[in-house]
Amino acid sequence: MPSYTVTVATGSQWFAGTDDYIYLTLVGSEGCSERTLLDKAFYNDFERGAVDSYDVNVAEDVGEIQLVKIEKRKYWVQDDWYCKYITVKTPAGDYVEFPCYRWVSDEQEIVLRDGTARLPKDDVTQVAKQHRRKELEERQKLYRMENLYVNRFMHMFQSSWSDFADFEKIFLRISNTISEYVMQHWQEDFMFGYQYLNGCNPVMIQKCTKLPDKFPVTTEMVDCSLERNLTLEEEIKAGNVYIADYSLLDGVSANSTDPCTIQYLAAPICLLYKNLQNKVLPIAIQLAQTPGENNPIYLPSDEKYDWLLAKIWVRSSDFHIHQTVTHLLRTHLISEVFGIAMYRQLPAVHPLFKLILPHVKFTIAINTKAREQLICECGLFDKANATGGGGHVQLVQRAMKQFKFSSLCFPEEIQMRGVDSKEELPYYLYRDDGNMVWEATKSFVSDVVNIYYDSDETVSTDVELQAFVKDVSVFGLNGNEDLGFPKTIMTRDKLIEYVTVIIFVASSQHAAVNFGQVHYT
Repeated sequence: MPSYTVTVATGSQWFAGTDDYIYLTLVGSEGCSERTLLDKAFYNDFERGAVDSYDVNVAEDVGEIQLVKIEKRKYWVQDDWYCKYITVKTPAGDYVEFPCYRWVSDEQEIVLRDGTARLPKDDVTQVAKQHRRKELEERQKLYRMENLYVNRFMHMFQSSWSDFADFEKIFLRISNTISEYVMQHWQEDFMFGYQYLNGCNPVMIQKCTKLPDKFPVTTEMVDCSLERNLTLEEEIKAGNVYIADYSLLDGVSANSTDPCTIQYLAAPICLLYKNLQNKVLPIAIQLAQTPGENNPIYLPSDEKYDWLLAKIWVRSSDFHIHQTVTHLLRTHLISEVFGIAMYRQLPAVHPLFKLILPHVKFTIAINTKAREQLICECGLFDKANATGGGGHVQLVQRAMKQFKFSSLCFPEEIQMRGVDSKEELPYYLYRDDGNMVWEATKSFVSDVVNIYYDSDETVSTDVELQAFVKDVSVFGLNGNEDLGFPKTIMTRDKLIEYVTVIIFVASSQHAAVNFGQVHYT
């Protein structure tokens, strides 16, 4: 009589163990085992952190093990159980591992496949095909795109500040070299310019190739800031001038949820200059988009606090763009689109599911928390943010009109802003580190893709991959073709780029624009 050794690992987190009855059924290519109670006499099975082994005897060889069915039945009261994995040792001595890593609650049955990644074409048995199809059908009921479309959808001080020294309160609980340095130098021009390169929103700076008509800065205005005996036009032509334009904020409604607190929003334009020491410094600021007598251009030569307040308004606008567009939209929300499409269209055995999952695993949970506490009505955005009360929604909607898939490809985005040259713009660590991380990610993705896809035809005929890509574009992004998201992927190169974007945005890009808040905000 053939005998299989089944090893069951219980999670080590609190309350992971269970006293409920656990039954197991082996499903093979030639048949199934009897439903077997996993129980050892005089032994407390399935304790927290335990790895327990059991013998499962079958009348006849069931063939290649394809599925494992786990059932939990109540012993006394319902007792949830966290199963990490199950390993089956066959009579021939082979080991097959079935990852679980989930809670089993109530009187639930779970069907597990082994952990080997397989494309749809690799499943030849009816059992495997049916499990693959059923898994996606259940997931598509659970994960839905209807309420996801990204145009739907910190409270530290409620009192106003009265002195610049009040800003030091922000850093009371932060103790590290960078934050202390920022606290000491935040008023200085070099720190203002440096944050455009390596602060928490290093995506706004772009090369100025021509001054926009709405920003009539002249050489006479900024002559004292220019160091090469050139006119402003000549400095622009030489590639020494950069610009940050916050036009997205123009006309966005300021927060009016509290009638006792009047809040304001600016849509500034900031001109930046690379001096002879290769430092990027602000040389002109206009706080609104339309030039005129009531919209002066502020300069470093102005009174100290006029210039400082102009920079503070720019930083305020940069904060709103950073939180709502750079951080929320371009990492959290777009990663959620990828994540839900992944759950809906890629079964757990698909190699791309295994490749993408670690990077979007917790995105849905944290975004749900944000919808409940941050960006919801009467949430923290409404209480503490000038774009609260609906302004943040307007901002996301506007940003979506300019959003392109190509802007998620890191090297392309850097080139589009004209800041790709290390010689022209040194010390741009966001660009330099980002390029290295992008290439490392792309190399890893390429290695994995080439293992499972031996040709472009394998890519184009993978129906689950094509359904995933279509779900992102058609349902997740409402079919907006202007965004440039592909509806199909036909080559390995395009697949490598697509998956690299998903992983980079959800992990590296989010890290770059999120964790710097501790140091610079």
